[in-house]
Amino acid sequence: MVFAPSDERLIKRALDNNKQAWLQLISRYERLVYNYALRMVGNRDDALDLMQEVFISVFRNLESWRGESSFKNWMMTIAHNRCIEHFRRRKIISDDSDVNEQVSEDAWHNPEQVYAGQQRGQQLFKAMQKLPVEQRMVVELKFFQHLQLGDISKQLDVPLSTVKSRLYGAITKLQEWVEVV
Repeated sequence: MVFAPSDERLIKRALDNNKQAWLQLISRYERLVYNYALRMVGNRDDALDLMQEVFISVFRNLESWRGESSFKNWMMTIAHNRCIEHFRRRKIISDDSDVNEQVSEDAWHNPEQVYAGQQRGQQLFKAMQKLPVEQRMVVELKFFQHLQLGDISKQLDVPLSTVKSRLYGAITKLQEWVEVV
């Protein structure tokens, strides 16, 4: 039985200039960071650029991680900040052709299920792009990153009541915009 090294162990080794440890950290989290960026910005190329910026920032600041929160949360805070910077630098341009649909492997045997799942995913993706950035981030952190509301409050540095208000406002809008099949 082979156990994967902990984030803490990989970080320690990466700080000792172990390239393999750094590559393991990247491979462990690249999909998470990419999917987060894609859902936030709605464009593959921008998501890839943001993913690269996140890992460059993580690499440059790895020594500053103190272990007060998990490495994953620390890294996702960096990802969140890079997305905010992206929104400040540019107007959001949503290109529906950039949506990369992902369907569970279990559904591949039924084409109708696959198509219906893709349609729902496409609808949700489009609807999320219409949300204000503040609401989109709360939805992302709650439903895609599975954070608790208190953790979202800390990560976004806003009161818990603001997180709740943004979440419920976003859910209301998404329910109006997404056709339930």
